[in-house]
Amino acid sequence: MSRGSTLSLSLPPFTRWVKRLMLIYAVIYLVMAILELSSPEAHAWVQIHLGLIPQMVMLHGAVWELITYSFLHFALLHMVFNALGLWMFGSRLESDWGSKHFLEFYFFCTVAAALTTVAVSYSHFPGVSSTVATIGASGGIYGLLAAFGVLYGDNEIMMFPLPFLIKAKYFVWGIVFLTLAGAIQETGGVANFAHLGGLLFGYLYLKFLPRRGLMYAASERYFSTRNNYYRWKRRQAGKKFEVYMRDQGRKVEFDDNGNYVPPDDEPRKTNGGSKSGWVN
Repeated sequence: MSRGSTLSLSLPPFTRWVKRLMLIYAVIYLVMAILELSSPEAHAWVQIHLGLIPQMVMLHGAVWELITYSFLHFALLHMVFNALGLWMFGSRLESDWGSKHFLEFYFFCTVAAALTTVAVSYSHFPGVSSTVATIGASGGIYGLLAAFGVLYGDNEIMMFPLPFLIKAKYFVWGIVFLTLAGAIQETGGVANFAHLGGLLFGYLYLKFLPRRGLMYAASERYFSTRNNYYRWKRRQAGKKFEVYMRDQGRKVEFDDNGNYVPPDDEPRKTNGGSKSGWVN
């Protein structure tokens, strides 16, 4: 990859959650491979109850499948390529965004890809069915790919094992074209609509949702609402105290924030003195 105008052929670092997700993929793949040999019934049960089957989500309320499907890989190459995509594109995003924002974006794209698959499965589109299971982390990975293309579009990606470079934005557009073609033809049984959902909603997230993520915006809104409530309570307390002091024959005033306002004939405290009233 390149950073700015400087070409770098070094591999990305293993960031905190990229490493953990890759490990989870590998462990679950190994467990499922063992189950397939030792207990085919248990293997089938996992696919039905943890893979994404639109009918199970819509008719039986199996909403957990909107996330659990992304951790299942029954083919080794499927798991390896998803892990490589997570590593190559997710590490840069986690390094720049931080772990919380990265995880929010990744699972947002994962769930959005699942919901896209569920919606399309009931559209009577040729080649799709609400009873067929979808598995794999590709929806979330394609969301990361879209984010990389938008944020680092001029970075160059080496098309390993081919010895040439291509800008990230052109690489992403190529993936979009291939995914659209695959969705129309439904080639190889790949859940291309989940891929498209990850790409689309990854792009929409970056364009229209808060820059620092939904959780950050929600926490900011919570603290803003809480602080407004405390200011209101303080103003109410100030008004009650004004009434009480007026009944005692004394006049006191509070400003709009509930802070005590000393009378003009009372010397005001400087920064070196003690603070009077409440301080926000």
